[in-house]
Amino acid sequence: MKDNFDIFFRRKPALMLVALRKMSKVRYGSVLAKEVDCTYSHAVKILQTLEGLGLVSFQKKGRIKLIELTKKGEEISECIDSIRRKL
Repeated sequence: MKDNFDIFFRRKPALMLVALRKMSKVRYGSVLAKEVDCTYSHAVKILQTLEGLGLVSFQKKGRIKLIELTKKGEEISECIDSIRRKL
């Protein structure tokens, strides 16, 4: 199953969107990086790209940035998770 999914999607960004959707609350970057098994710096790069695409948004609370899916991100994440389950 893992190989079939990788054919269609870049694994880490897709899993980040799915992880954000499943928790249905704002998240910290470090926790998200651990969940998708990547370094914090790699997670930050991916999240910046996702923000540029309008899929996630950041809320600054003091020194901490909280991450949440936008409406567009929710829709895309749902589609990715559906495809992942079918493979």
